[in-house]
Order: sequence, then structure tokens, then C-alpha cells
Amino acid sequence: MERAVQVAIRDRLVATPAVVALVPAAKIRDVGIRPKDFPTIALGESQAVDEGTSLARLHVRVFHTLHVWVKEPTLEQVKVICAAIRKAIHAGRLDLGPGLHCADALVSSMRQIRDPDGETSHGVVTVEVLVSEDQA
Repeated sequence: MERAVQVAIRDRLVATPAVVALVPAAKIRDVGIRPKDFPTIALGESQAVDEGTSLARLHVRVFHTLHVWVKEPTLEQVKVICAAIRKAIHAGRLDLGPGLHCADALVSSMRQIRDPDGETSHGVVTVEVLVSEDQA
């Protein structure tokens, strides 16, 4: 389920011209370390939490973190990229593939911080996706 959410988020971002104009599609990827090429959107950590709405356990909220990296001493560009991500996610329901339905998707938080190197900006975007599983 978490993987389906990650794929759907990436698909949405690379299909959004406003995002790709800021960060090339090839630089929107799952990377485990701080990137060496900028700008980059790193598909990061995720957590799945049962919503507790039924005993069938068919509703899960997935929290997925995106990391935005920009080589700049200010926070200006990282804020622009984070805003474009938010707009892309809020553009409509995500396609999670067979057996899963996106009941809701939202950007629940965005932070922009300066890296200690003084030359890099880092944005942290949390996307929440309420997933409904088809009953077997």
C-alpha cells in the first residue's frame, strides 16, 4: 500500500507541468541520501496507520514524506517547489492501481529549512493519503 502511494505521488508530480518546470522528472525519485544534483525531490519515508473506522480494517492513512533539495542560500526556490507540489497533490484523487482507492489526499505540512552548509535549502512535505482497500 505504501509503495502504491509513493508511485501515485511520483506519477502525479511528473505529470504536472508546473512541478516538472521546476524539477526535471528524472530528479523526482526515491533516493536514500542527500542528493549531489539539484534541484531534487526525494521520495522519502512513509508510515501506514489504520483509521479504525471498521473491523474489516479497510481504511488506512498513509503518511508519505517528500524531501525537496535546492542549491541556494535562501529559501525562495524551495518554497516555490513545495507550493507546486501542494497544488499538484490537491488537483484530484491519486490513482493507486487495482484493489486500492484514494479516498482523500492532502498536503498536511510543509517546512523549509536552511542546511548547515549555508548553500543548500531543504523542504519537507508531508502528504497524507486515505486509502480504502477493496474487500476480497
